[in-house]
Amino acid sequence: MANPFDFLEPLVKLEERIGELESAAASTGMTVGSEIVSLKAKLEVESRRLFATLTPWQRVQLSRHQLRPQASDYVDHMLEDFVPLAGDRRFADDEAIISGMGRLGDTAVMLIGQQKGKDVHERRRCNFGMPHPEGYRKAMAKMKIAEKFNLPIICLVNTPGAFPGVEAEERGQSIAIAENIRDMSLLRTPVIVVVIGEGGSGGALGIGVGDKILMLENSYFSVISPEGCAAILWKDGAKRDLAAERLKLTGEPLMKFGIVDEVIQEPAGGAHRQPVQTAHLLRDVLIRHLRDLQSLTIDELLENRYQKYRVIGETHGG
Repeated sequence: MANPFDFLEPLVKLEERIGELESAAASTGMTVGSEIVSLKAKLEVESRRLFATLTPWQRVQLSRHQLRPQASDYVDHMLEDFVPLAGDRRFADDEAIISGMGRLGDTAVMLIGQQKGKDVHERRRCNFGMPHPEGYRKAMAKMKIAEKFNLPIICLVNTPGAFPGVEAEERGQSIAIAENIRDMSLLRTPVIVVVIGEGGSGGALGIGVGDKILMLENSYFSVISPEGCAAILWKDGAKRDLAAERLKLTGEPLMKFGIVDEVIQEPAGGAHRQPVQTAHLLRDVLIRHLRDLQSLTIDELLENRYQKYRVIGETHGG
């Protein structure tokens, strides 16, 4: 089977060479400091060059990387004094959605995040990041708590889509997502949405309505996956790279459309190589946006949110 990350091979080889030299220096006392410094500088340059020229499909692949930081990593490295909150008070606790209160800098916030899981057991518990209806109801219940206590809400989106199984439909999957979209548009507290990996279809929109929509550099936000689009339009899943290009699902085109407000550049080599640094970068960006949003009155906040979504898809001319 072909390696989906073969485009990263030049960086992997440089990292392996650096590791070999560092091990040799530690075990034999060899003086290779200057060579290591030179290789690390080359790795930085090559990382920036490579990541500046990635195709949309390659960014989709990176958004799915197994080592890419998940919501739980951002909780660990971005928030302090986090208190998890569970359950939807109706059916069950969906582990595909994590939620709780913590401090972002000096500000108390409510965090809602989609979790895929890191090992096979956690992935099964989290249903591979595909929430059930109770997950979306759980998220909204916590958002209502945040609204009551004037806590800003941070939503971390990372899902291939909402769970499409029969049992989810029986429990009202589409209704749960639709109600969340409606209710998030009316929340009387600041809401910032960050796409940290995959932003797939209604599964993403269920926690994806906010005053600011941010994306990490190697993430995507789309009505459908490239594979699904290729299968529908061309009856050929192998055309997923073409579909990814046509869907305009990465940060730069989405900013031009007015859907995304900011694309956050990841550390050299991608978020999966430096998860802690990525979390710190995101923390600083969120603090900046929260400061701007908290300077507005609630009425101004709601009006700006309404206008943001009102003009999406607007066209001019004949």
